[in-house]
Amino acid sequence: MLPAAAQRGQDWRGAAEGLYQFETGSGNEGRKSPMGKLQGKTAIVTGGAHGLGRQFATALVREGATVAVLDISDTDAAASEIAGREGNSCFGIATDVSDEAQVQAAVAAILERTGRIDILINNAAVFSSLPPAGFADIDVALWDKVMAVNLRGPFLMAKHAAPAMIARKSGKIVNIASGTAYKGMPLMLHYVTSKGGVVAFTRALSRELGAHNICVNTLAPGLTLSDSILANKDHIEFARDRVVASRAIQRDGQPQDLVGALIFLCSADSDFITGQTIAVDGGSINT
Repeated sequence: MLPAAAQRGQDWRGAAEGLYQFETGSGNEGRKSPMGKLQGKTAIVTGGAHGLGRQFATALVREGATVAVLDISDTDAAASEIAGREGNSCFGIATDVSDEAQVQAAVAAILERTGRIDILINNAAVFSSLPPAGFADIDVALWDKVMAVNLRGPFLMAKHAAPAMIARKSGKIVNIASGTAYKGMPLMLHYVTSKGGVVAFTRALSRELGAHNICVNTLAPGLTLSDSILANKDHIEFARDRVVASRAIQRDGQPQDLVGALIFLCSADSDFITGQTIAVDGGSINT
């Protein structure tokens, strides 16, 4: 018999499978408004071929944006599936966000294709593949890899994408962090440290880009049952019940729970909000 929180998660998982089937079914599901909030915008989603990134890319396309999906693999397949279902433009570029030359090339290709960059979602991160480990057992090479993707990646993407926003005097950068940066989490020191850095990165960068009418904010999910997380039983067994029990709204987080806050931070509705963190975790933390 599963603990109560896990049982609620199992109940939700069945609903989630319905959600994913709905999201990835053939044909246009009719959920995209005729004039979305992001009509005419160009957006970049790093880590956009899998997990939450794919959900984010789909949501942006649904709101009218042209979306560049950046990831280390499966970018063309993901972009083709999203564009085919939603009827808007979505294209993929294989990119390692920790490699400056690859980031430069990707940004140049996006500008050549669309002529603009309006939105940057810094989502790419090493997390779901990380096994829980005590801090003394974390290999230095793994520590460096987590920092390179989770922290250097957002820096490089902002460094090379922001000039296009500065030229237009407009832009939105949304950095994906984690609620663990506020409350800590045992056995994931590399990941939690990197996400704490993302929160600080947002605050500092917002001070530099505000003069150019560019908003920089953080979206901090709690543990969310994306397909990547569901595929890693270590994370489910280690954290799921404890995380659900810590929430004011005691249920599993669903990928769709994040979409409203994401679109808000990317749209004109948040034009006077910058340097802030929005936690979407059922009330587990308070920012």
